[in-house]
Amino acid sequence: MSDTLNIAIAQINLHLGAIDKNLTTIREARAEGARLGADLVVTPELSIAGYPPEDLVLKPAFVAACEAAAETLAKDTADGGPGLIVGLPWRDGEKLYNAAFLLEGGRIAARRTKVELPNYGVFDEKRVFEQGRPAGPVPFRGFRIGLLICEDWWLPHVSETLAETGAEMLLSINGSPYEDGKQNVRVTLAVERVVETGLPFIFVAQVCGQDEVVFDGASFILNADRRLAVQMPYFEQAITLTRWTRSNHGLVCEAQPLAPEPERLALIYQAMMWGLRDYVNKNGFPGVVLGLSGGIDSAISAAVAADALGPKRVRAVMLPSPYTSAHSLEDAAACAKMLGIPYETISISGAMAAFSTALAPAFAGCQTDITEENIQSRSRGLILMAISNKFGPMLLTTGNKSEMSVGYATLYGDMCGGYSVLKDIYKTTVFELSHWRNANHPNGALTKPGPVMPERIITKPPSAELRENQTDQDSLPPYEVLDVILEHLIEGERSADEIVAQGFDRATVLRVIKLLDRAEYKRRQAPPGVKITAKAFGRDRRYPLTNGFTSLIK
Repeated sequence: MSDTLNIAIAQINLHLGAIDKNLTTIREARAEGARLGADLVVTPELSIAGYPPEDLVLKPAFVAACEAAAETLAKDTADGGPGLIVGLPWRDGEKLYNAAFLLEGGRIAARRTKVELPNYGVFDEKRVFEQGRPAGPVPFRGFRIGLLICEDWWLPHVSETLAETGAEMLLSINGSPYEDGKQNVRVTLAVERVVETGLPFIFVAQVCGQDEVVFDGASFILNADRRLAVQMPYFEQAITLTRWTRSNHGLVCEAQPLAPEPERLALIYQAMMWGLRDYVNKNGFPGVVLGLSGGIDSAISAAVAADALGPKRVRAVMLPSPYTSAHSLEDAAACAKMLGIPYETISISGAMAAFSTALAPAFAGCQTDITEENIQSRSRGLILMAISNKFGPMLLTTGNKSEMSVGYATLYGDMCGGYSVLKDIYKTTVFELSHWRNANHPNGALTKPGPVMPERIITKPPSAELRENQTDQDSLPPYEVLDVILEHLIEGERSADEIVAQGFDRATVLRVIKLLDRAEYKRRQAPPGVKITAKAFGRDRRYPLTNGFTSLIK
């Protein structure tokens, strides 16, 4: 019996529902693992199906196809090469489980089922899966592997069961989504499991975008002494061979150079790129189109799109009205030139005049108000959607989280589109990202190095330019105040009194609460967008549209 074991971690991009594509990806990972000298290749949670499959697993044909793919992969292992750990939905009688299979020697050598089913945030696994039972380690070529599935290691008892029944390591396959600061939480919890069990720990993750959710990779290994032995890269596909030796002190992973730890803004920007790229590519769009206004939100959205897809797949349209300033025209054109993206101008003055004429009888005797402002936004949305329909690119929406929180977005206007990279990005972070992107070239970007927008776009007061001399701060608190209040309300679920106790003006807090609550119906109709924070609008935060609870406002 050997005292050495080589495990290849397959940090791969999986396509949810595309079982044949995932089968190919897993086979390629196993072949690379064999080339590197692996005894075992490990893939992420539900690797055959993709993650999170949601109600797809309620289709018997889908589950059957996943199980058939696992049988095919099992036969592959009859070649004497590496064993394989894969994840899939597995039906046992009438019960459906989130399962991990060990494939070895041409057969399914072992099965384990997920015990802890997450039912918070973006997760609702209890709707579709049965809870598994804690089980002992999986035997593999003379080693005893404590196999866990994601949430199973976030709480102690499954790991403790494995340790008590003779596991020599904890190996977790994961579908753990990215959010700002998440890796620190993962490592902290992993340290707790290592301390409790005295066993080394392997975290295996995927890297991809799936609708709103993005997976950042960053697979890692902690030895039993809690030292980081392996750190794989963030937001990058990779197959890494790890070498293990059994000694009197248990299994030890040979330390290797650690992938660098990117700064916070770099990770957020990568999440935006991966979310958009995989959404566009996996849904078969030829590219994107967006309105380029000369403002910061559309500029950073265009930069993300060009970095993720390449400049030729991004079409920018300036849609000026009589209120559009000269500097907006100049800045939009300059931004497009810096990014190298196709750019055109289509005036909405004619559309505004046509709507004004058509509505004149109905609006007779009425004062001009926000209605006319919204017609401008909806005229732009109509033109952009026409371009999308005619030529096929997806319309990229450019609104940020601050605006969506307080309802400063127009239904069927600037909210038109199929996806948003800023949906979970507060305005203050938009400014930070714009400064960062002008000074940095992201890993994997398909643009040329250099600034992506004129400095004036970042420094000038934000404005929708729907009337003369308008700025956002005419009707909103300063963004550095607004965003902190919103974080208290959304991520923190704090009351008005708690926020006021932090030093904020009561009238301002109450006004923001009222705006936040009133805009729920708009957010329900918003396009999907990349999840960045712990509580993004959509699957993370599910509030009723009709809601009489007002006790927060005292």
